[in-house]
Amino acid sequence: MKDKVLILNQDFSAIAVCSVQRAFRLVCLDKAEMVSKSDGEVLRTVSTAYPVPSIIRLQRYVRVPYYGIALSRHNVMRRDNYSCQYCGSVKQLTLDHLLPRCRGGETKWQNLVTACSRCNARKGDRTPEEAGLKLLSKPTRPTLQTFLQLHLNHRNTDWKVYLGVAH
Repeated sequence: MKDKVLILNQDFSAIAVCSVQRAFRLVCLDKAEMVSKSDGEVLRTVSTAYPVPSIIRLQRYVRVPYYGIALSRHNVMRRDNYSCQYCGSVKQLTLDHLLPRCRGGETKWQNLVTACSRCNARKGDRTPEEAGLKLLSKPTRPTLQTFLQLHLNHRNTDWKVYLGVAH
């Protein structure tokens, strides 16, 4: 049960992702309704089988304050798809400041990238251009939509409609 369930507000806007167990509890308590179910998967009790939700919608509108995605090591790596932004490696990952801190570089979304320890050591206290390294993608501050899209996979393609992803 490692699958995730997309939670929609009453107005069908995506607000979060939760576990199948939490989504099932919300549906059973009539706090949410099932919008879409997973193909062929069921939750079983002794006497009944219930479809596994893929998308649920809350019965009441919930006002969700948005403070942005927290800047953390995990979230930077998540934004960068857990791969080095210089060579694409997925092993021995660290964080790298594009403009090194010793040269006044700040710890912010636009100055942090995921790098393997080899590329990070090669870069040292230089900028990527000075070290002869090229970024695979430009670092940006992620939005809630982009973070929810990271949960997309072949099992939950029905989420695309609610996350604004082109088919």
